[in-house]
Amino acid sequence: MALQLWETLKEAITAYTGLSPAAFFTILSLALAVYYVVSGLFVSPDHLVRDREMSKEMEPLPPPVQLGEIAEEELKVYDGSDPKKPLLMAIKGQIYDVSQSRMFYGPGGPYALFAGKDASRALAKMSFDEQDLTGDISGLGPFELEALQDWEYKFMSKYTKVGTIKKTIPVTDESSTVEPTETTDHAKPAEDGPSESVATKPVEAATVRDAQE
Repeated sequence: MALQLWETLKEAITAYTGLSPAAFFTILSLALAVYYVVSGLFVSPDHLVRDREMSKEMEPLPPPVQLGEIAEEELKVYDGSDPKKPLLMAIKGQIYDVSQSRMFYGPGGPYALFAGKDASRALAKMSFDEQDLTGDISGLGPFELEALQDWEYKFMSKYTKVGTIKKTIPVTDESSTVEPTETTDHAKPAEDGPSESVATKPVEAATVRDAQE
């Protein structure tokens, strides 16, 4: 069957072009080569930039760097603005390397606001408000906490944990612990009282003895 089709094709090439099949395919391949060369000369710069960006995305990513425990302010430098640094994001105080999803969390991506921050509250509420870009999850409802848990499971299974956010301990005011000195002042009369009463007893006893005499 295949041989019959090939013979029919050769006859059609000869009948319509007047060329032998070998000459026809040679000319066809040369025409395609000239087309690709000429079209490459007129490629738009945007197309070249797009090709370069795609090639960069296809380059293998460096292995994640473990940061340990860092402050939330230090996390901000990993928001993707510096392409030489990893792209990091935190959820519930745990920091993950999301460099492999730069198209989502990097500059220009739909979730770029979350990069370089602990966006637990925003993820739970699916909010893009600046006030929700925080790790404070107090006051969230059960459905929001469940949504946050789903995000955490996704991050744990897909991305590498590289550190944790250092917890800040509020400093108490030392001026509130100065009251005990007042109680000691009030206690002095109590201490002096018995001595006065003891001192008056001999005087009373002397007066009674004099009266009996």
